[in-house]
Amino acid sequence: MTDVTEQDRVDDHWPVGRLLSAAARRIEREWNTHLAAWDLNHASHPVLVHLTAGPMSQRGLAEACGVTEQTMSRVLARLERTGYVSRRPDTTDRRRHVIAITDAGRQAFLASADPRPAQERVFAALDERQQEQLRQLLLLVVQPEDPEAWTPRTVPEAPEGTPGTGRRTA
Repeated sequence: MTDVTEQDRVDDHWPVGRLLSAAARRIEREWNTHLAAWDLNHASHPVLVHLTAGPMSQRGLAEACGVTEQTMSRVLARLERTGYVSRRPDTTDRRRHVIAITDAGRQAFLASADPRPAQERVFAALDERQQEQLRQLLLLVVQPEDPEAWTPRTVPEAPEGTPGTGRRTA
């Protein structure tokens, strides 16, 4: 009888879906560890991404982030407690709230936006070519059936010298 290692069990028996799920959880843990320095997490960071383009309604943010309004309400409550967003009644519709990023939220977003620290820990075993190949394959996997409906947002770059971004001044 031969010894079966954990790696053998993963290689031989895990379907692609389980591998992707396990990889996503690992990346999420690393990303959350990185974002914790700014009291952010994987759920709150995309909200700041969307708000950098301008104020939005809670419903609009929920739709943009692909979550329910109830979930968005909890995320926004946390961001409001940290001082990263402001929530005020819409002047034209009292039932609606307008959410805006604060200066502190913009600074936290810019400082935390660089995904490289988390990715480097997860993908240390892959060379640059393999990392790019994985990225391209994952883009194909997550792309909806109607590619015209999907337009990834560009994240603004943090200015050089911003703490926590890995970008240094010359």
